Amino acid sequence: IFRPGRLPFILRCARPAWGVAVPASALRTHLPHPRRTYSGARARAGGGAEGSGAVSPQPRSCRQRQRQRQRRRRSPRYGRLGVLLPAVLQRWRDGPHPSEGDAGRAAGHAAHGTDVVIVKNGRRICGTGGCLASAPLHQNKSYFEFKIQSTGIWGIGVATQKVNLNQIPLGRDVHSLVMRNDGALYHNNEEKNRLPANSLPQEGDVVGITYDHVELNVYLNGKNMHCPASGIRGTVYPVVYVDDSAILDCQFSEFYHTPPPGFEKILFEQQIF
Repeated sequence: IFRPGRLPFILRCARPAWGVAVPASALRTHLPHPRRTYSGARARAGGGAEGSGAVSPQPRSCRQRQRQRQRRRRSPRYGRLGVLLPAVLQRWRDGPHPSEGDAGRAAGHAAHGTDVVIVKNGRRICGTGGCLASAPLHQNKSYFEFKIQSTGIWGIGVATQKVNLNQIPLGRDVHSLVMRNDGALYHNNEEKNRLPANSLPQEGDVVGITYDHVELNVYLNGKNMHCPASGIRGTVYPVVYVDDSAILDCQFSEFYHTPPPGFEKILFEQQIF
């Protein structure tokens, strides 16, 4: 009970057994304050400048301490949760801000698995499960890229909104067409094509995907792998899934490699009226 910081308060509220009131202010100069810093002989003597053993001034009243805590919470170091939290929730509900450009709009995800972790403004995918981009491939020839930051179990390609993003690997139904980490391209649980054995993507490689509403082609570090796959129907979106510590970054603009002739980044529909 008789800690140095609480002793003045206790003596202010109680009397000694011998019946003489001891003022707490009389002991205040001899007891170390829990929020004050004492160092050196000058501090023990009770004098000196700041940094040479002086006692730094601290608020004494509860109201002053409360105001000090409020100033600390509002400082840039702590941030103001009451201001930041609504903005974060609005970002996930409404999608990226228009100032983020096409890349940010494409990175806003229409759906994702329950155990997927999305960071870096929607550009990096990790965890377990699939993630569907919010931008459909309406144009004739689309191109986008994925960079493998960490290997594991993963797959990239296109899928419809009916795909189950919690059941991986994708490519086991008619709603997805993906290339898996072993180089095989799957659709409706059927292997459509496969990369050469000596050309499997590794950590740090960039995999490009082209889609022209008929075929999906794969480019590894800017080189055409000549392994087309087809069969999916309907409106499709870029899709990616990860598992077993795999980490992938999506790139919808400012590509690492120049898109093939005729292909370009995903175009977005503009609201006219």
